[in-house]
Amino acid sequence: MNNIIEQMLDSYEIKNMSDEINALKEIIQELVLLGLSRGGFFEEAAFYGGTALRIFYKLDRFSEDLDFALITPNKKFDLSKYFGYIEKELNAYGVNLEISTKQKHNETNISSAFLKGDTLELILKFFPNEANHRYDHTLKNIKVKFEIDINPPKGATYEIKYKLLPSPHQIRLYDKSSLFAGKIHAILCRNWQKRTKGRDLYDYVFFLANNISVNLDLLQNKLIDSEYIKENEPFNIEVLKELLKNKFKEIDFKEAKEDVIPFIKDPNNLELWNSDFFINITEQLK
Repeated sequence: MNNIIEQMLDSYEIKNMSDEINALKEIIQELVLLGLSRGGFFEEAAFYGGTALRIFYKLDRFSEDLDFALITPNKKFDLSKYFGYIEKELNAYGVNLEISTKQKHNETNISSAFLKGDTLELILKFFPNEANHRYDHTLKNIKVKFEIDINPPKGATYEIKYKLLPSPHQIRLYDKSSLFAGKIHAILCRNWQKRTKGRDLYDYVFFLANNISVNLDLLQNKLIDSEYIKENEPFNIEVLKELLKNKFKEIDFKEAKEDVIPFIKDPNNLELWNSDFFINITEQLK
């Protein structure tokens, strides 16, 4: 096994195959970030979302996707020009994955790509001491999706962070207040009828527990862009609290818990989850 990958895996508590897959996905995500950084991607884009929150701010849950947004809107932005840098880093660390773009069926502001690979092959390669374990050979391919908003709303604020592994590099990302704005936008605007996203709620609790304020300018622009509110409507922290409280009355919290459990260590953290709990803690929003 590559020594750097082994060093990175040592930081995880691996108890079962689910832990192995989560750890592998996160290391793949970090290799993607390294490749993007080496290619100059973060000169024109920033990292945001749940994975950014986990990697740089110690969110205690795993996250599936990599989300980015351009600093300056550019409808002609070509994500594929960075694929070579990503592939170079993956190959250098012995990770065999296929990269491809997601074909758009409708004109949107989101450009997407996927990394796919044989889950069993990667597990046996990076966990050689467990080669004799009996794994389910019907395991789905491991998949990491990354998306970039090529026409983001204004108002985000940024910071530069540095990572030492797998190799020293720097990344531009949304600061904590802007990340919080993105998370609240997801809670309010995601189509919850199709999929109750408990991970959004888990992150919401994380932001409040860490006393993080929300970037209201960015959030307002995102809500206007999504046609959730109108441009001339009054918008402040009290209005936002009411919007969230109304949303929490609609959520199926049983489904929300089921969504997030595969990504966390301690399901007991979800015991209090119901509308009253979320309505009450929303009073702490600032």
